Amino acid sequence: MGNCLGKSDKLTAEIVPHDGTYPTVRLYGSPTNIVTAYIRFALLHKAVSPDFVPSSQTTRFGGSEPENPVVLQVGSETVSGSRETLLQYIDNRFPNPPLTTTAGSREVEEETTPLIVKMTRLQHKSMTWHLERMVRWADDLAARGGRKAVDPALGSPRMEVKKFAKSYSQLLEVMLEHAQMEERVIFPILDMADRGLCKAANEEHARDLPVMNGIKEAIKSIGVLDSGSPACQEAIFNLVARLKSLQEQCKQHFMEEEMNILPFMEAVDLSNEQHKRTLEHCFDVMQETHSRLFSFLLEGLVPHDAMQYLDLISRCREKEQLVSIVHAYLSC
Repeated sequence: MGNCLGKSDKLTAEIVPHDGTYPTVRLYGSPTNIVTAYIRFALLHKAVSPDFVPSSQTTRFGGSEPENPVVLQVGSETVSGSRETLLQYIDNRFPNPPLTTTAGSREVEEETTPLIVKMTRLQHKSMTWHLERMVRWADDLAARGGRKAVDPALGSPRMEVKKFAKSYSQLLEVMLEHAQMEERVIFPILDMADRGLCKAANEEHARDLPVMNGIKEAIKSIGVLDSGSPACQEAIFNLVARLKSLQEQCKQHFMEEEMNILPFMEAVDLSNEQHKRTLEHCFDVMQETHSRLFSFLLEGLVPHDAMQYLDLISRCREKEQLVSIVHAYLSC
């Protein structure tokens, strides 16, 4: 149930040689180099924890290329070059899960899709994944009647409910910031082009808020009940029903936005620079999500989507900010 990937995982099975030993994986590069940050991020999503060897970042006289480029060493193989070259090598060397897309119509479609639409869809994916996880977790609680978990890592029933409450609170924060981002950035742009276009979506946000806050209070109530008691069991079954209702409402809401609202962003008369500034405004509104809850957000994305999300952040953030975000993610 943790928020960080690959902390205790071994190297992926595809690289295990016949003698059962693992090749040494080392990454050489400057800690402040954006390419270094990308590659460390990529390897984490391959469940590979390399030995990172930091080097100083210097620049050739009169040029912009670093004297100490990023170098990846896997066993006896060594590769360096651009971010794309390194990512392609990583995907070839560690096939699963894939980080890059294959050539084709999907890439062309991605290039024409407004940045803010890509970001919104990826956030929808993450929130959907977390909602599904909370429902499965609540179902498991109900099946055990609020009694002790089989997994000792979850602790006592009361400890488990506290962990459940923390996870739901994090999801609630992300969902609330996401709704604020849409209401303050996306919807006003679309309403200027077609007044009333986002009226239904705004109404759904207002409808869902009491439901989401009610679930948070219900979880608190379960935490003070005697585990395994009839009252506790009844409260958990009620919680499952409310979570499933919220899950269905959000699924429908996300689908309607992606089918009936977001496509109109392509028709809005904005320049590339204006699209970039709009995306930056979205990240500004969602400051907590992209700092304190960033690892939680990415936990809900498959590695390829997580890499896409990092690419979006790189479009409108200074390199130093992006490196700081990745470092914080890697150290969580």
